[in-house]
Amino acid sequence: MAKLFCKHGAKVVIADIQDQLGQAVQEEIGTQHATYVHCDVSKETHVENAVNATISKYGKLDIMVNNAATADAAKPSILDNDVTEFERVVSVNLVGPFLGTKHAARVMIPAKRGSIITIGSVSSSVGGVATHAYTSSKHAIVGLAKNTAAELGKYGIRVNCLSCYFISNTAAKELFKLDDDGCSRVYSNLKGVALKEEDVAQAALFLASDESKYISGHNLAVDGGFTTINPIFGLFSQS
Repeated sequence: MAKLFCKHGAKVVIADIQDQLGQAVQEEIGTQHATYVHCDVSKETHVENAVNATISKYGKLDIMVNNAATADAAKPSILDNDVTEFERVVSVNLVGPFLGTKHAARVMIPAKRGSIITIGSVSSSVGGVATHAYTSSKHAIVGLAKNTAAELGKYGIRVNCLSCYFISNTAAKELFKLDDDGCSRVYSNLKGVALKEEDVAQAALFLASDESKYISGHNLAVDGGFTTINPIFGLFSQS
């Protein structure tokens, strides 16, 4: 996303806790277009500082992408789920977007414009894909986006979610305990194409741009129809 946004003329502030990776992305893009700021999204002072640093350097904030996320260990039985792990996931996946939205709105309201995008998941719409904590947090951010869209529309600020399906990256492989071969066998209704990070970045670019100027309060699914289709029964059953 950072690379694509910069390619289209944006100046990007990368906010993360992974300092070496964040700085590496900054250097790869170029310091004239990208800045890295250390930020734990579960801590309000960190998020406030990241937004303030953006305003200080660039004078405005047009787009906020709430993209930080974490997951807990896969424990199918709720009896085995620990409340501290549940709270940890919620603190990043839900409190993080809440704080990002709050502090983006703080500087967007006076400007009377802005686009806030929170990255969801197929787990924002359906159950049974991921853990209880992850699924709960991803459902919740859709409600947050809808509620803040209802509030902030009067200021010309759009708020949306972007919910994607399985991407074969390191985080997904660790969560689902899959190797490359296992990833290639993950169910997809849309054959002949695999979802890549670049596809999600393109969708985020659309929601950030004027091409989506009248879209707000929406959860855009980039999932090949996964959350719409039940492949087990029906006219087009694949079982």
